[in-house]
Amino acid sequence: MSDVAAIQNLVQKRVELKKEISKIIIGQEVVVDQILLSIFSGGHSLLVGVPGLAKTLMVNTIAQALGLDFKRIQFTPDLMPSDILGSEILDENRQFKFIKGPIFSNIILADEINRTPPKTQAALLEAMQERAVTIAGQHYKLSLPYFVLATQNPIEQEGTYPLPEAQLDRFMFAIKLDYPSFAEEVQVVKSTTSDEKQTINPLFTAQEIIDFQHLIRRVPVADNVIEYAVTLVGKTRPDSELSNDFVKNYLDWGAGPRASQNLILAAKAHAAFNGKFSPDIEDVKAVATGILRHRIIKNYKADAEGITEEMIIDKLL
Repeated sequence: MSDVAAIQNLVQKRVELKKEISKIIIGQEVVVDQILLSIFSGGHSLLVGVPGLAKTLMVNTIAQALGLDFKRIQFTPDLMPSDILGSEILDENRQFKFIKGPIFSNIILADEINRTPPKTQAALLEAMQERAVTIAGQHYKLSLPYFVLATQNPIEQEGTYPLPEAQLDRFMFAIKLDYPSFAEEVQVVKSTTSDEKQTINPLFTAQEIIDFQHLIRRVPVADNVIEYAVTLVGKTRPDSELSNDFVKNYLDWGAGPRASQNLILAAKAHAAFNGKFSPDIEDVKAVATGILRHRIIKNYKADAEGITEEMIIDKLL
């Protein structure tokens, strides 16, 4: 199949995928779109939302619709790296045998990642970056495609270990999950309190998703679009000659080169999803907030004046 035909196929499959997901997940269009952009770009996402907004259900539904294995890891303060990676045990023949942990799956929901200590966070982040883990000197490859969706609870303060900035940078998107609208919540209550069960049909195979990930990387990008993305990221750095007084006033640190890479990758996926054969500046703008939100660090003045990350990004677009 030619790349042109493959992109047209992807557009069609995405429409079917959204329809399948909407059987269970009501509303949250932007959130679902960003998760799908992240999966098809080969990145990972951080989902920030208060409890009870169906984060687990959403990821489980997407995994079923994609035809992928799904595992959920509930992060707690006493969780150890071996609990997620797996461990070696002595079998009945007195031989060491490796028992794989829950990290060996296609889609991982890392629930409340900020509730577990840095040692366990680091074990997950190594797997995210390398698509492999090393246990007792043995190197184990993870099966592809591999996608981690970590969740964080923004109102939780007690007993949490916030992710360091360098680890936040590993996530392609930071996605904010808000409360549903009144009409959506009515629909949610109706559908979840009845005895009807919806079945989700798997629409992809693992290999198809890997092929689409390669297809998105092959999408050509004009130099002016790449320059726009790099300039946009440069504007977030207070000590850069590209930044303005607003950024110098309210930001301590800007985004790094990984933000530029992810902007272009996500813009390629956004263009492909919409049937375009090359991304333009509008595609970069469409994905900029989710990609830059967790990579810029506000100062005390911004907090005192109620300036949000989104307000700063809007000023730069």
